[in-house]
Amino acid sequence: MDGELRERLAGMIAKATDGAVDPAEVMAGRARLSDLGVTSLAYLRLIDAVEAEFGVQLEPTTLDGLDELVDYVRLHG
Repeated sequence: MDGELRERLAGMIAKATDGAVDPAEVMAGRARLSDLGVTSLAYLRLIDAVEAEFGVQLEPTTLDGLDELVDYVRLHG
C-alpha cells in the first residue's frame, strides 16, 4: 500500500509543479522537495490537492520530503 501511496503522491507533486519535477525524480531519493525545485506556489497547490484527495490537514512543515508526506497521509488519512 505504501508503494501505491508513494507513487500517487509523487504524481501529485509533479502535477503541482506543472511537470517541472518528474515523479521518478521525487521517488528516486530522499531529497527535500525544495531541493528538487518545488516552489512555494507548488507547495500551496500540493497542500490543496492532498487535503482534497485524502481529507487531511497539512502544514507546510509536513511536506519536507516524500517519505514524511507518505507517513503523514497514512497515519492521518
